[in-house]
Amino acid sequence: MESGEEVIRFVRALLDGGNWPEHVVAWESLAAHREAFALVDDELVEEMAAGLCDWPSIDLYGVTIVGRAWNERQVSDARMSSWTKSEDRWRRRLALVATVPLNAKSRGGKGDTSRTLDICRVLLDDRDDMVVKAMSWALREAAKRDPDGVRAFLQKEESRLAPRVKREVRSKLETGLKNRRRTQ
Repeated sequence: MESGEEVIRFVRALLDGGNWPEHVVAWESLAAHREAFALVDDELVEEMAAGLCDWPSIDLYGVTIVGRAWNERQVSDARMSSWTKSEDRWRRRLALVATVPLNAKSRGGKGDTSRTLDICRVLLDDRDDMVVKAMSWALREAAKRDPDGVRAFLQKEESRLAPRVKREVRSKLETGLKNRRRTQ
């Protein structure tokens, strides 16, 4: 079996290629190797995020590596906070996407409304569509674990939240669905 360091070298080599299939293999390999995953830290997540500038890459990386490592306290709150202040829309989206594993049972989350809302609070006024969609996702996932906390956040921040976020999160809270079913 390969050592954690060997897997990290393999992951770096795949990420150097820069195409989507190589990214998928890199992150899934890293996520599946316990010893290698234990090496994930602030510096490594920043290194692996370099050059990511599309929706699928950010989301896969965010839920497979960054969010899980943050949930396990291998990545700091300070790293996530720094991404919320980035001029790069993809880093801001990545900070929000990384909250999903904090709350998703399928990703090992036990519920962390506090850290989720901390990230959302910083990005309340961001109207970049990629950020708005990620905030909706983050809050919808948190609502599964802490509906009262998310409801209180919606009420308090009503005037600052993007209409899409309010609509989709309220629908999730009321119907369990992102979008209400249309009646004919």
